[in-house]
Amino acid sequence: MAGMVLGRMAMMPGWVQLLLATPVQFFCARHLYQRAWNAVRGGSANMDVLVVLGTSIAYFFSAAVVLFHLHQPVYFEASVSIITLVSLGKLMETRAKNQTSAGIEGLLRLQPQVAHVESAGAVVDRPVAEVRVGDLLVVRPGESVPVDGVVVEGSSEVNEAMLRGESMPVFKQVDARLFGGTLNANGVLRMKATGVGAETALSRIVKMVEQAQGSKASVQRLADKVSNIFVPVVISLALATFLVSWLVTGSATWSLVSAVSVLVIACPCSLGLATPTAIMVGTGLGARCGILFRNADALEHAEKLTTIIVDKTGTLTQGKPTVSEVLPAPQIEAAQLLAVAYALEKDSEHPLARAVADYAKAHAVQSLVASGFQAVPGKGVTAQIGETLARLGSPRFLSEAGLTLESALIARLEGEGKTVIAVAAGAQLLGYLALSDALRPDSVATVRSLQKSGIKVIMLTGDNQRTAAVVAAQVGVDAYMAGVLPGDKAEAVQKYRAEGSMVGMVGDGINDAPALAAADVGFAIGAGAAIALDTADVVLMKSDLTSVLDAISLSRATLAKIRQNLFFAFIYNILGLPLAACGLLNRLWPGRLWR
Repeated sequence: MAGMVLGRMAMMPGWVQLLLATPVQFFCARHLYQRAWNAVRGGSANMDVLVVLGTSIAYFFSAAVVLFHLHQPVYFEASVSIITLVSLGKLMETRAKNQTSAGIEGLLRLQPQVAHVESAGAVVDRPVAEVRVGDLLVVRPGESVPVDGVVVEGSSEVNEAMLRGESMPVFKQVDARLFGGTLNANGVLRMKATGVGAETALSRIVKMVEQAQGSKASVQRLADKVSNIFVPVVISLALATFLVSWLVTGSATWSLVSAVSVLVIACPCSLGLATPTAIMVGTGLGARCGILFRNADALEHAEKLTTIIVDKTGTLTQGKPTVSEVLPAPQIEAAQLLAVAYALEKDSEHPLARAVADYAKAHAVQSLVASGFQAVPGKGVTAQIGETLARLGSPRFLSEAGLTLESALIARLEGEGKTVIAVAAGAQLLGYLALSDALRPDSVATVRSLQKSGIKVIMLTGDNQRTAAVVAAQVGVDAYMAGVLPGDKAEAVQKYRAEGSMVGMVGDGINDAPALAAADVGFAIGAGAAIALDTADVVLMKSDLTSVLDAISLSRATLAKIRQNLFFAFIYNILGLPLAACGLLNRLWPGRLWR
């Protein structure tokens, strides 16, 4: 081949080429023969069949030329080069898989093998596999957290880079969540285990990454379908080339050379590697940055989004509301209002409920004894306190129960962007609690960036109309829907999908699970929440809204690379096959052209 480039046909002796090509053809390419045989036995013709057929014909034709001293060119270098390129491509794919597997194994190694468990007043070491939900554990400085749990005593900074992709440590104190595999920096923590074994965030992450890298995008399935058609077409073209050339030229040797050229030129090394390698790299890079794609379709669909629906609480806002005003009704003490509210909210995990409970505890309010709790999703809660039925919830919820509220006061508070909770005992209104939830620092910039990229942003919230309007104006969304109950969020998503939009849903992964599942692509800002990892198509472990932009950018970059790979894979064959069929690739030697 070097001689051809220089214009000098200083060929290596044929018998030397035969000796060098034989081990490559039958030893180095044995995996190709095995896969081709499996495909043929299964009734299909994949790329391996074409590679084996083309290289085998080139090899045996050349071997016949050498052994029978025929006056024809040999094509050992063609068969050897093709096998080398295909094997190199497979090596690159295997290397990418191994690097990803090593990364996954590295994540698993972050989880320690031994946990310090409190038992009968003493701390004993047990294998992590024997830890059960509810066990009390001790995590010392410099140790990795063994399982998922919550802090019950102590405070410390914890490095969660493996989970969120952020290098800055996170300060943890009582009631803060801990995730297995994260690194405790400088304090002793006592924790209660809440997730063990396969139920830890780390195990779920590993499972998601493995699923994503083992799945196929629709563009890859299209390439597979094309391959099933392409291979028989090429074989038919090669057969037709042999017959037509023989009829026209009368030379069986020349016709065979042209047919072999068709098979050789069609060996699509890149077609089989164009998609899986790009997907593997894309999902692996996303995982290292705290962006977890559930499957290849999620990676592919993210670039096609035209509308993104964003939940307000916990997504556009920080999800940590605080009580800003306590407004008791006339002749009602603030302590009485707070005592009833605390009794109704102390056992709830809703962000608004936690805000009320934390405020009451901070002001040393004594909780009343409540029983018979009944929650009304999106509205409020009722319970018995003594002989009285107490209610807490939205102003509309209490109005529907027949209570008279101060509409002017509620309008003022909601006009300031605050969420208003009303509290009543029996037929008596006890007063109002006004809560505020600050915007995430990155909300406004992220919404603007999404809009600049041509994506329409819709805010969805169960909050009232006035509060929703204030937040929507602050963030700058294109439209908003207020008063949407958790069970109706999925219907709102379906509404936009029915209008022809490719819809993405961004939520906190807890009460937004139905909407996340209904969207074309569900983005969960869940920071390891189990429901997020089980429901969403994309989990953003960093818990910031800019990760949505990063996920879409990664999707666009990956799909652009796949399209580029497929273009070059197909254009090579489109240009080369007609030339090979006409026998032109056998005559146009570079040296002759240059001379």
